[in-house]
Amino acid sequence: MASITDPAAISRAGAPATSVAPGKALVFIGFMGSGKTTTATEVAARLRVTALDSDRLIEERLGHSVAEEFALHGEDAFRAKEEVLVCDLLANAGPGEVIALGGGSVLSERVREALKPHLTVLLDVAVDDAWKRVGEASAMDSVDGELAERPLARDRNAFDALYASRQEIYLGLADAILPAASRRAPYRPTGSEDPGVAVRALPALRALAGATRPSTRLLWASARSGEYPVVIASGLLGESDGGAAALGDLWPLERSRSRPFLVTDEIVGRLYGARLGAQAASIAIAPGEGAKTLRSAERVWRELAAAGMTRADHVVALGGGVVGDLAGFCAAGYQRGVPVVHVPTTLVAQVDSAYGGKTGVDLPEAKNYVGIYHQPAGVVVDPDTLDTLPAAELAAGWVEVLKTALIAGGRLWECVEAGGEVDEWTILACARTKLAIVAEDERDGGRRQALNLGHTVGHAIETATGYARYRHGEAVGLGLLAALRLSGQDALRARVRELLLARGLPATLADAGAEVEEIVAATARDKKRIGANVPFVLLAEPGEARIGCEVDGRELRAAVEELGR
Repeated sequence: MASITDPAAISRAGAPATSVAPGKALVFIGFMGSGKTTTATEVAARLRVTALDSDRLIEERLGHSVAEEFALHGEDAFRAKEEVLVCDLLANAGPGEVIALGGGSVLSERVREALKPHLTVLLDVAVDDAWKRVGEASAMDSVDGELAERPLARDRNAFDALYASRQEIYLGLADAILPAASRRAPYRPTGSEDPGVAVRALPALRALAGATRPSTRLLWASARSGEYPVVIASGLLGESDGGAAALGDLWPLERSRSRPFLVTDEIVGRLYGARLGAQAASIAIAPGEGAKTLRSAERVWRELAAAGMTRADHVVALGGGVVGDLAGFCAAGYQRGVPVVHVPTTLVAQVDSAYGGKTGVDLPEAKNYVGIYHQPAGVVVDPDTLDTLPAAELAAGWVEVLKTALIAGGRLWECVEAGGEVDEWTILACARTKLAIVAEDERDGGRRQALNLGHTVGHAIETATGYARYRHGEAVGLGLLAALRLSGQDALRARVRELLLARGLPATLADAGAEVEEIVAATARDKKRIGANVPFVLLAEPGEARIGCEVDGRELRAAVEELGR
C-alpha cells in the first residue's frame, strides 16, 4: 500500500477499489461552497462506486429545485422532508459508500444520530472563500457539480451568521477535517488530472475508519511543499508499548519500509519513549532551550549516521518545541532530507510548533537564526501527555493558545478570554487556525507573519537574557503586552495582562533597568528583518492582525520600558 503521506504514489498506484475502501460509509459534510458534491464524485470514482448526493436526491423526489421548495413551502417544510430522506439514506448506507449531505441537513438531531455509525468528513472552508464561491456560482447553472441556487446565500451578513451558527455543529460531528475542494475539473481515475485532496487522503480515511479508539480524529494539513495527516486522540500514548498498537495503520509512515529513529529529550524519553514501540535508535538531548544549538544538531546527525540511518528511514520527534525544532532541522539536513514525524508532548508544541514545517536552532546573537522549512510527514497528538507537564510549563505553553486566539478571534478568543481551560477542542481549534494560515502562506510571505504576534519582542527578551531567565511562553506573553501597547489596544492589553497573571505568568520584566537597551537592540536582529526595518505584527482587534507594521523606535522603547512597571 502506498504511504498515506505520498500523494504521488497514491495516484500512481491504481489499486483495486477494495484496497483503499474504508470499512464505513464516507459521508461528506460542510458549509455551502465547500465542494461536497465535487469531492464525493471524485472519491466515488476512485472507489468505483456511485456517489449519492442528498440535495440531488431530494430534488428528484420533489420534482423541482431546493430554491423552489423554499419559495413554495418555506425552509421548515424543506428541512422536514430533507430529514426523512437523509436518515433513510444513512440507515441503508454500507461500507465504502460515498455520500454528500446538504449543508443544513446536520441541523437535525435525528440526522446527527444517524451519522454515528459512519465516517463523517468535514470539508473545511473559510467563510470568505465560501461567499466568493457561491457568488461566482450565481451566474452559472452549477459549480463543480454543486447546486447553484442558494436560497440562504443572498445577504452577506445573514450568510456570515449562518456560517458561524453551523461551524461548531460541523466540527462536533467530524471524524476527519479536510480542506475544501479546490476549484478545478473533477478527477477521474482514467484521466490525467491530479487527484483531489480527499482522494489523496483516502488511505488515511480508511485507516481512521478502523481506528481502535473511536474518539480518534484526523486533520489533513496542506502546504505548497507537501501535505500530511495530523492524528489527535486522548490516550494514544497512555499505556506502555500501547501507543504504536493504538495508532496502527494511522502511523504516518509504513514502519515495515521506513525505520523510525527517535529524537527526544532526557525527561520525555523516559516517560513516553517506550510507548512508541521499537525504534532503530534513540537519541536524547538535554531539556530546555539551551539544547537548541548547532552543537546539538551535529551530535544528533553523527549519532544518526553511527546508527546507520538511511534516506529510506525517518526521524520521530518526541517532545516539546525545542525537540521538534531541533529534530526537524536535523531531518531536513540529514542526507539532504529525510521525513520527520512529530509526536508533541507539550502544549506549545501541540497547539503551534509541531505544524507548519518551521525548523531551526538558536545562535547566541538571536533566536531561530539558523533553520529551514521542512514539512513533517505527520503529527501524532495525545492531549493526555499534558498531564505530566509541570504547572509552570503548562502555563507557559498556554501563551501560544492566547496568541492564536487573538489572531483567530471568534469562539476561540471568547473561550480563552473567559478563562476557559485547555481541552481537546482548544488544541483542535488552534491547530486548525495555524494549518489554515500555513496552507495560504507557507514561507512567511504574507498572512503567516501574523503568527509572530508577540514574538518579535518575546524573542528579543529571550536573546537578551541568554535563553535562561524566561521560558519561551513567558517571554512571548510579555511580547504580547508590548505588541498590544504598540497597537493602541489599551483595554485589550489590560485584559491580556489579567489573563497572564491569573495563570501565574509574568507581566513585568524581572530586571527592566538592565535589560531594556539589550531587548530593543535584539529586536533589530530579528530574523524577520528586511532591510533597515523589522516588521511588527499589531492587532486591530481579536481576529484582525495587521502584518508588516513599522514601529517608531521611541514607541518601541516605551512599550518595553512599560514592561518594567
